[in-house]
Amino acid sequence: MPWNKWIIVAAFGCATVGCRAPQQASEPRQPTQASPQAAAPTQPAVASTPPTAAPPATAPPPGLTVYRIDPDRSQLRLLVYRSGPLARLGHDHVILARGLSGWIAHPDQPAEATFYLRIPADEFVVDDDQARALAGPQFAAPVDDEAKDGTRHNLLGAAVLDAAQHPSIEILGTAVAGTEPDLRATVLVRVAGHDSTQVVPFRLLRSAGVLTASADFPLRQTDLGLTPFSVMMGALRVEDEIHVNVSLVASAQ
Repeated sequence: MPWNKWIIVAAFGCATVGCRAPQQASEPRQPTQASPQAAAPTQPAVASTPPTAAPPATAPPPGLTVYRIDPDRSQLRLLVYRSGPLARLGHDHVILARGLSGWIAHPDQPAEATFYLRIPADEFVVDDDQARALAGPQFAAPVDDEAKDGTRHNLLGAAVLDAAQHPSIEILGTAVAGTEPDLRATVLVRVAGHDSTQVVPFRLLRSAGVLTASADFPLRQTDLGLTPFSVMMGALRVEDEIHVNVSLVASAQ
């Protein structure tokens, strides 16, 4: 069902970061393992030619059942990995996005459903201690406050999300395919002034008046029109591929 396509994007644009200055950290990452929260098959999102679309609709169309995203029960998590010859001097990062908002409009035909998701850039939390502990042993090494602040500064800066000019990431769902609970959605992602179309797998569960969507998948920053953060002529850089985990809860109005 289309309402959950939003999950996909949330993730996307937020994931390009690096520490402000190199620091000692744990070993570079081992092959990616799926998050224990993963509910959908792991496969890369697919990017197509950026569309020339009008700004995403911020209000649901009239006459349809509308579900509102619950910001207190919804969350986006990004796992961002270091790379390059000096990768040992950097950190892998866990980035959380809270304060998600938006809606899902459900028509009689699920394939015609639409949704809108907004992710405020100023709600990103970098390397929260508890979030790192839950992400697994690869993220167990502590990160000091200076490194956290530097990473967040780079994430929100003009080279990545450019939050001063683009304070939010917006996602507009356009199509859904598959059979519940395992579906895939096509979405327009607008991040840092770039538009891209992504196809992402997700799982949808329904109960009385509530929709719960989850997704767990890799995504390349370059597919979003973003350039992975890099310093020292690429000797220490952020990997293009990040890992996105989303859990969303929406309630009928």
